Amino acid sequence: MNAHDTITANRPPAALSLEGTALFLDLDGTLAPIASRPQDVKPTPRVTRLIDRLHTGLEGRLAVLSGRTLADVDRILERRVTAVASVHGLIRRTSDGEILDRTPHPELPSVEQACREFAQQDSGLIVEDKGHSIALHYRLAPAFAESAVGLAQELAERTGLSLQPGHMVVELRTPGPSKGDSLRQFMAAPPFEGAVPVFVGDDLTDEPAFRAAAALGGYGVLVGPPRPTAARWRMADVNAVLAWLEAAR
Repeated sequence: MNAHDTITANRPPAALSLEGTALFLDLDGTLAPIASRPQDVKPTPRVTRLIDRLHTGLEGRLAVLSGRTLADVDRILERRVTAVASVHGLIRRTSDGEILDRTPHPELPSVEQACREFAQQDSGLIVEDKGHSIALHYRLAPAFAESAVGLAQELAERTGLSLQPGHMVVELRTPGPSKGDSLRQFMAAPPFEGAVPVFVGDDLTDEPAFRAAAALGGYGVLVGPPRPTAARWRMADVNAVLAWLEAAR
């Protein structure tokens, strides 16, 4: 399979070998169950212990690629991972701690206002300001899914912001790097350089990273129900991912 092929992944991967692997992990839906509200995801001893062991076993070749802000990733993982691409790749912290940022799009304040006005219709509609993007969550108000997506499409067309659909959320983000771009950037420098990239994620936002991993000789692992994807393998849920990672040697 080349990097642009799409399949329906439906088989779990073989046991993970830490030797020579560069491991890239999504957070929500991969290391932690998706919560109704973003702030409800908390650190857990199991994940913290696992991350510590993986970081040691991989000799630092561990990165998190998440839609969350950098502060949120650090909160949930108790700052155990230095190499992080946050807000879907718009902000990247390198393995030596350097933060590579970009200027937020000037239309974000007006988009936030429009989303907050829309969210006044139902208490289950949640607007999240990530600094470089605005996310409109409708998991607690699924009846508003169609109108939320319609609003996001209209705002993207009017402002030039990038539309980023996800699991029961639409996000308008500053145009810029994706998770796939971030994976390639990490792989071009130590300690990742020369290793085989493996990326584990659950959402449509993870597809660019699945393709990037495959293009560099590695593979992607989809978490959740079967669907067309650039990932080669699939695991059912977060517990399956944690068990697979805990068995890695």
